[in-house]
Amino acid sequence: MTLPPRSGKIAFVVTEDWFFVSHFLPMARAAVEMGLQAVVITRVRAHADAIRATGARVIPLEAERRDIRPTSIIPTVRRLTEILEAERPDIVHCIALRSILVGGAAAARAGIRRRVFALTGLGYLGARRDLAGHAARGVIAAALRGPLSSARTRYLFENPNDAGFLGLDPGSPRVTIVGGAGVDPSALPPLPLPPVSTLRIAVVARMLWSKGIDTAVEAVMRARAAGADVELSLFGAPDPSNPKAVPEAQLRAWSEHGSIVWRGFAGDIAAVWREHHVACLASRGGEGLPRTLLEAAACGRAILTTDVPGCRDFVRDGLDGIIVPPGNSDALAAAMQRLAGDRALCEAMGRSGRERILAGYTERHVMDAVAALYRDMLQD
Repeated sequence: MTLPPRSGKIAFVVTEDWFFVSHFLPMARAAVEMGLQAVVITRVRAHADAIRATGARVIPLEAERRDIRPTSIIPTVRRLTEILEAERPDIVHCIALRSILVGGAAAARAGIRRRVFALTGLGYLGARRDLAGHAARGVIAAALRGPLSSARTRYLFENPNDAGFLGLDPGSPRVTIVGGAGVDPSALPPLPLPPVSTLRIAVVARMLWSKGIDTAVEAVMRARAAGADVELSLFGAPDPSNPKAVPEAQLRAWSEHGSIVWRGFAGDIAAVWREHHVACLASRGGEGLPRTLLEAAACGRAILTTDVPGCRDFVRDGLDGIIVPPGNSDALAAAMQRLAGDRALCEAMGRSGRERILAGYTERHVMDAVAALYRDMLQD
């Protein structure tokens, strides 16, 4: 296999350093492994050293991702254009919607035609079902296929539905679909279920309304009212830069119920699943392929989730977990009751999920897929 020359360079554009570290380090490793110089252009807070450990350089770009006003975006595009003109990367890899909008515009201004638009889900725009949300999605789709793209632009998705959102064929040679961020199965080994009678359910996610945190809370209350012995732990922090963040006061209010506890950010994911039987993500939509589901499955945990893109693309209903309609706390409560009364089913679903991870959702799978994409682009 012919590798590109070591003088090749790729620039990743991403809003936050923590987001790159939590989801996309395998892509930087893949680029460095194949001989590319890698730079990560991002808002730097506390995770630059983790990025540098891959062999990539870090270039700060201060921008508030919640602020989408032209007065905020235009200066960011100008500054990013200056960085790209100075760095002259062969490929600009833009991660997530805001970075695609800003990075695509800056790459066009800098004359860099090889662009990767990695849509990692639609966020709260994908969860909205009103006319405003529909109109916004249409405008964004037109921009990503039109003025922000070039003949050499390639699209990277975590589920086929998001390709359809842009009006692209998932089987097109311009489209690559990867298994989310991938996970390291050696760092997240299968774990025995905790030997307690109460079914311990955990949500590990940003505390956003779009993640269905309230649906999970209500479902646990309903399941307990029906006699099920279940508890819920919420692991995650509110995201002040996201308009759909659950207020901390609400999280603390839920924790006043004896069966529900907000535990804050989870630094040790394996430790979470060592203490819990079931993973829950009651998403309302807008997902790419949630990493939390991959991590839980790697550890051998059954999954309760919803029938939305990304979640349903990974979890096979009845095999790796149970899928219910989004926003339906009654259906979710019934699923909780079912698993509370059948520990053997929890174990079987956990084994199935672990096997699914090993079959195509590891970091190595993702690294190989993006390396093949970069090689193909550099030959064009």
